[in-house]
Amino acid sequence: MSKDKTYYITTPIYYPSDKLHIGHSYTTVAADAMARFKRMTGYDVWFLTGTDEHGEKIERVARQHNVTPQQYVDDIVSWIKNLWETMDISYDQFIRTTDPEHMKIVQTIFNRLYEQEDIYKGEYEGWYCTPCEAFWTELQLVNGKCPDCGRPVERVREEAYFFKLSKYQDRLIEYIETHPDFIQPASRRNEMLNNFLRPGLEDLCVSRTSFSWGIPVTFDPKHVIYVWIDALSNYITALGAFTDHDEAFRKYWPADVHLVGKEIVRFHTIIWPAILMALGLELPKQVFGHGWLVMDGGKMSKSKGNVIDPLKLVEQYGVDAVRYFLLREVPFGADGNFSNEALVNRINSDLANDLGNLVSRTVAMVEKYFGGVLPVPSTAQSMDDGLKSMALSTPKKMEELMDKLQFSNALSEIWALVARSNKYIDETMPWVLARDEAQKERLGTVLYNLTEVIRMISVMIQPYMPNTSPMIWRQIGLAEGPTTSWQSLYDFGAIEPGTMVKKGPALFPRIQ
Repeated sequence: MSKDKTYYITTPIYYPSDKLHIGHSYTTVAADAMARFKRMTGYDVWFLTGTDEHGEKIERVARQHNVTPQQYVDDIVSWIKNLWETMDISYDQFIRTTDPEHMKIVQTIFNRLYEQEDIYKGEYEGWYCTPCEAFWTELQLVNGKCPDCGRPVERVREEAYFFKLSKYQDRLIEYIETHPDFIQPASRRNEMLNNFLRPGLEDLCVSRTSFSWGIPVTFDPKHVIYVWIDALSNYITALGAFTDHDEAFRKYWPADVHLVGKEIVRFHTIIWPAILMALGLELPKQVFGHGWLVMDGGKMSKSKGNVIDPLKLVEQYGVDAVRYFLLREVPFGADGNFSNEALVNRINSDLANDLGNLVSRTVAMVEKYFGGVLPVPSTAQSMDDGLKSMALSTPKKMEELMDKLQFSNALSEIWALVARSNKYIDETMPWVLARDEAQKERLGTVLYNLTEVIRMISVMIQPYMPNTSPMIWRQIGLAEGPTTSWQSLYDFGAIEPGTMVKKGPALFPRIQ
């Protein structure tokens, strides 16, 4: 397969100091939808996620739990993997920063940067936020606290190694200005340029000596490698970079997109690109910093007591309903409010009323009027042509929107077709046609068209709701195969007349 038909997508590797909430699931569900979509459209996809397991915070929390750091992260990672299985996350690789190969490659990267004098030894004194694993200058603090999480910072003074981040300042500015799609949305690009790069970069502390839970510096073992060097490198260590088995690295790098929350855009668009430049490697094609799911106007966090457990949501509402809500409710890139009321409204309106009723009514009418055998369509009328035209144009619109990571808008296009199909039922009134034997042929055409559009909708929703599509296929007499492929959307009429349909349970029962 040619290089331009590969697609490498990543989420952040999550910090397992606590179990993840629905806001973390938001990023991973979006990445999963994109990975599934690209696979459907013929790409060789590599979808990476994982966990960032080193650092002072982990060491402290493990001590509080009277376990080793490794025992602590093993337990949390098991829970995270179970969450992703429940959410139907189709990752190709789950990397842990405690994986031996990852640790070895990170040491190789650190050594290389040191040998070429991009890393030097010095002493660090400044402010450090342990929960965020982030260093801050006096000017960057907000009311004396961490500007990202708002928690207290600590004054740190210790021997450390530094990466010459300032050396790459001008090169980073030039790259970002000449590659406008590198940081998206545009507001994040402007923030990085105006708030961090143009005011000037300081060299970055890249080792610690005040704790031991990390990757040792090989030539100075009392130092452990700073967690952001460790964590950010996962995107290439996962592919075997700097090893003698780097086939995946040569195949998939540079990444097509890093999906990250807006609070870590700085690390991914300043520190990470500078490291790659120092290593002589290509930069990822895009870093997309999406917004937060908020409750009552504030970011979800355990300290605020406003976190939502995604496993409980799935247990109550079903995984596809939760996935649909996450991707439809908020334009990707913006902050969005989460509430149970909004979730229930989406389920009842979009899923139960619109999609569920469309499938249920259509299959019931084929059963009632044609004994469950899909009829042969005849000459089309103008209203048929309008429905067909919309059905055939929707996949192209969806492709364009998905390539821009506009998940909500892509789903809006699909639901416009769902709405048009329901309107088509109201316009054609099959129950009236059924009263007149002379209209039997016309009735058959109407029900064939509806069933075919339902087939096309079921294919288009696969990346977002992977369990719902097979449920629809069973009702309209299809099995996964050529008629459920993306290529089948380019022509109208893939479902064969004579196919047996059978009404099943409601796709999405209304929630009272």
